[in-house]
Amino acid sequence: MKLNISKVTGFVPEGKIYANKQSALEHVKALYEKTGKGNDFLGWVRLPSSVEESELSAIEDVAAFYRQQKVEIVVVAGIGGSYLGAKATLEALSDNFWQMKDSEYPKIIFAGQNISEDYLYELLDLLETRSYGVVVISKSGTTTEPAVAFRLLKAHLEKKVGKAKAKDYIVAVTDGKRGALRTLAAQEGYRTFVIPDDVGGRYSVLTPVGLLPIAIAGFDVRQLIQGAADMQQATAPGVAFEENIAAIYAATRYELYRAGKTTEILAGYHPKLLYVAEWWKQLYGESEGKENKGIFPASVTLTADLHSMGQYIQEGLRNIFETVISVERTAHKLRIPPDTANLDTLNFLSDKRIDEVNKMAELGTMLAHVDGGVPNIRIEIPAINEYNLGKLFYFFEIACGISGYLLGVNPFDQPGVEAYKKNMFALLDKPGYEEESRKVKVRLQQ
Repeated sequence: MKLNISKVTGFVPEGKIYANKQSALEHVKALYEKTGKGNDFLGWVRLPSSVEESELSAIEDVAAFYRQQKVEIVVVAGIGGSYLGAKATLEALSDNFWQMKDSEYPKIIFAGQNISEDYLYELLDLLETRSYGVVVISKSGTTTEPAVAFRLLKAHLEKKVGKAKAKDYIVAVTDGKRGALRTLAAQEGYRTFVIPDDVGGRYSVLTPVGLLPIAIAGFDVRQLIQGAADMQQATAPGVAFEENIAAIYAATRYELYRAGKTTEILAGYHPKLLYVAEWWKQLYGESEGKENKGIFPASVTLTADLHSMGQYIQEGLRNIFETVISVERTAHKLRIPPDTANLDTLNFLSDKRIDEVNKMAELGTMLAHVDGGVPNIRIEIPAINEYNLGKLFYFFEIACGISGYLLGVNPFDQPGVEAYKKNMFALLDKPGYEEESRKVKVRLQQ
């Protein structure tokens, strides 16, 4: 994995970026020694190198159970970090048309990431004629979206196969000791996995939160962990700033932010990386966006979005910079055939690989955007596979911790997330919210 900031230095001198060397390395040390803000949520920092064999084996056993029972679908109920890490990995590793193809592994679909009545109705309608299991992911068990979805799924499965059998097809990933879901799992006899107390949702992809759905879908979670462990070693305390790509990325972002580049666009030239960008947006948005500070995270999938967002990126407000994820090797090879009539005038592309055209579009776009006033950071991975995704996830996580500390915020809390919940509960007349309900209803009438 490589990081290239050469297309940034025309906007922010390299000397300014490297002036953050000492503070960036001190922040790396603070993450490991737990001396910075939010230090009670730093369990993810050493996680890749400390995953226990027993936990990986238990995850693989559950995956084998679903496969042996010929379960067609496993519904994963979760939201935010309990959804996006697994979704990002599955979308990146799966065949683009996996839903149309047969497989020995269950198809993973998601619920609890919205409160759409049509979505949930259509999901239950689909499950009516399919064999399925449920993985419910929630530390508390009371988060509205997944809790509502799980109520529906639990009732539907118990009605379909009977309460006694249903418990064997439900797995709970939750707090180790407390919470509504932990209590329910104990009462019903569900198999369970633990979300560590010191790992927040958006940093949880390398815990059972992400590993279990990924394993059920048939992918190699051991390689995912190995990639993350290797990136952990490459970005740990003691690694020189010049060699620590996470520290350099964080320092570069920080200096661009100080120069007025307040929006970062994560760009990928492979549609399989779309949900990696969605995961990244939560990671950085929820970690940095507080105290009226922070870089706004956005994303595009190119070249598709060059035909929709390209105009704005090229000539819009100059408060943006791009971080491009470039993939060195594709999984397949496909060449463009010649055409005798050449009505589309594309014979100059004959016999070229599709990926060569894509890469020239990537390089050409980078040059155009830089010329248009948009600095570009380039991250290159060798290929899209479990090992490299593990590296990429950990790289972004550790860089996010450093970035938050450079900004002076706590990158591991999310106090603003609770604001909408208070109003929603008041409007729904939740017990204990009577006074808030009165105030909110008055405000809506004003």
